[in-house]
Formats: sequence, structure tokens, C-alpha cells
Amino acid sequence: MHTYLDFECPIADLEGKIVELRQLAAQDPSMNIDDEAKRLQARADQLLRDTYAKLTPWQKALVARHPARPHFSHYVSGLIDEFTPLAGDRLFGEDRAIVAGLGRFRGQAVAIVGQEKGDDTKSRVAHNFGMAMPEGYRKAQRLFDLADRFGLPVISFADTQGAYPGVGAEERGQAEAIARSTQASLALRVPFVAMIIGEGMSGGALGIAVANRVYMLEHSIYSVISPEGCASILWRSADKAQDAAAALRITAQDLLNLKVIDGIVPEPVGGAHRAPEAAIQAVGDTIDRALHEMHNLSPDEARRQRRDKYLAIGRSLSA
Repeated sequence: MHTYLDFECPIADLEGKIVELRQLAAQDPSMNIDDEAKRLQARADQLLRDTYAKLTPWQKALVARHPARPHFSHYVSGLIDEFTPLAGDRLFGEDRAIVAGLGRFRGQAVAIVGQEKGDDTKSRVAHNFGMAMPEGYRKAQRLFDLADRFGLPVISFADTQGAYPGVGAEERGQAEAIARSTQASLALRVPFVAMIIGEGMSGGALGIAVANRVYMLEHSIYSVISPEGCASILWRSADKAQDAAAALRITAQDLLNLKVIDGIVPEPVGGAHRAPEAAIQAVGDTIDRALHEMHNLSPDEARRQRRDKYLAIGRSLSA
């Protein structure tokens, strides 16, 4: 059954009526519901288009967190052949919030890394809801080193509410691990494409997303802090999360205007969770174009282009 967000209640009502009509028709074959069902479906489709055409930043945050939205594992299944995961950071242990490995993307050997939230209670707990420990970022560094050594393009999928903030993670050097992972990203001498597929929050996302090309799905979000975290600091109340979402400029459209990202991947009407396969293929096509455009970059050019990109962020903004 489809999970509706709060602002989708009018859509849910219409689609619920369509389901009821079809159930009645199934019970009484003499009923002719075709015209009424088509009329209601047309209204529901139009309402869905209108609603998603004018989402607020907070509503986009809710869509980005939708439990049925495709996660990292879905993108790997849909886009990567012969995926071989790496395990462990060779220092402490294995972190399942970050998955990293080697595979083939449309015939090309690549290195892949991303945050996995899980899609049911058991897998969410196993992946710590996509909140990585230091060993996750050190595993990502292993992958970056391998990619650099063997000349493999890197593809990353960011989807996290942030790195895990627990005591154990801090004791094992969470901030240092994220910083080293970011440093390793900047030092790469191969093309690097990052995709924000849901939430790209804080250094937890940035640690695997400092790429030559950064793209966001249409209804994903990307920010230095979550709206709730920002609200709790500025207003000492998470109730102000909607105001924080608007102030933070977390949407793909805002970030493209600010030149923080390089492009937006359109989602199916109603969000990626309504047509996951279409969303996954659209992401694949965008990655394919980006890798093709960077195919002839020399190792030094790939690294210089990435560094110049991040040094330029914010320089053109007015006070």
C-alpha cells in the first residue's frame, strides 16, 4: 500500500475513491465505473502534478525521506553489474551504513560508494539508518585509494541524515575520518560523479560527495545541517524546522542557482518513490553523460577541475 505524506491527503482521498470504485465493480460486474474512474484518475493525476510543482522546502525534505524512495542498494541493483563489495577499514571494523565496492556501469569498470539506509526495520537497524561510523569513512578512503591506483572512475550516492553522533564514533575520530575522506576525494586523479539521491546532510554526506560533478534528484535535499538540527540551535525548538528548511536553501533548485551543484535529475511525477525504476534509469543516464564528458580528462586535470570547483563556491555571491 502506498504511504502518503501529510500534504498528499487530498491526493490520497481521490485515489482511495478510485480503489473503492474498483472494489465495488469487482463485487458487482454489472456496474460500469469506467467513466467515473477515468474522471477521478484524471483529477488525481492533475492534483499530483500541481502539488509537486510547488513543493515548499520542508515538503521536499519529507519527500527526500520517504520510506519507499529508492536507496543505494536499489541503484546498485539497477545500474551496476558484477558489484563486488569491500568490507572493513583495516583499522577497527566494518560499518554497514556506507557500502563501497567495485563493479561495471554500462560496461565500464568503476568504483562505487554510498550510504544505505535500509528499507525495512531489520535492514535499517543493520545499516544504522545510513548514519556512518568513522570506519565507514575509512572504508571509503580505501575505495578512493583503489580507484586512484587502478584508474577507475568513482560514482557516489549520498543519502544520510548525517554521520553517527554517538560517543563511540567520536572516540574513534569521527571528524578526522570525515576530513580524511574529503581530502582523499579532492586528491583523486580520476573522474568522480556524486549523486544526492535523498538526504545529503552535513559532513556525513560531504565525506563521500566532493566530486567533479555533483547532481541532485529533483526532490532531494543537501545542506550543512538538517532543518531540525538548525531549528534546535537557532530557535531552541525543532518545531521551527519548516522555517529552517526555507532559510537553509536545501533544495536542488536553490543549490543549482547558487552553483553548489552541477545539475538536477528530474523525478517522475509524484516523486521517485512512485516510479523507482524510471528514477534509477534517469540517474544512470545523467551519470553516463557526466563520465562521457570527463572521459578525456588527464589525471592532473581531473584533480585540478575538482579543486577549482570547490574553491569557486560562494565567490560570486553578493553580501
